Amino acid sequence: MKGQERRENILKLLKSADGPVSAGSMAELYGVSRQIIVSDIARLRDKGIAISSLSRGYVLEQKPRCEKVFKVIHSDEDSEKELNLIVELNGEVKDVFVYHKFYGIVSAKMDIKTKKDIKLYLSNIASGKSSHLKNVTSGYHYHTVTADSDEILEEIEEKLWENGFLAKLKEYEPREIKAE
Repeated sequence: MKGQERRENILKLLKSADGPVSAGSMAELYGVSRQIIVSDIARLRDKGIAISSLSRGYVLEQKPRCEKVFKVIHSDEDSEKELNLIVELNGEVKDVFVYHKFYGIVSAKMDIKTKKDIKLYLSNIASGKSSHLKNVTSGYHYHTVTADSDEILEEIEEKLWENGFLAKLKEYEPREIKAE
């Protein structure tokens, strides 16, 4: 494995890790010395990637993610298309919520980051034990979406419009709305 490929793999590993990853464990994983890993980390840092050294290893510093709430409407059959569109553009769906005239905001955590997450969610819905929260409000619902930049969120918004998923706010809905 070449250095650039190894550094890309190190970055992916740090992004997916639940905690610190030691240089020794990465050295073993990639079949190189610990010093090579230390050098790779230094090169990643030189590129502006924020990696912290802790006593138990390296962690990727999490910069705050940008966030936007989208009001959407679609059929049950289009749920997969809508979620895939967001994930394919590097967005993450934090939650789903509805604004009901009587009940107010009703929300559920989603944490959809990958196509695997989408499949699991749709499989659980298809089991027949639950239905989409959007069905409480005739298909209208909201998603809080996060991404690494506002530009990504703008691109997601544009694609949601192009695919007919975005909906306009009703007169009784608050202009600034968030899940509770």
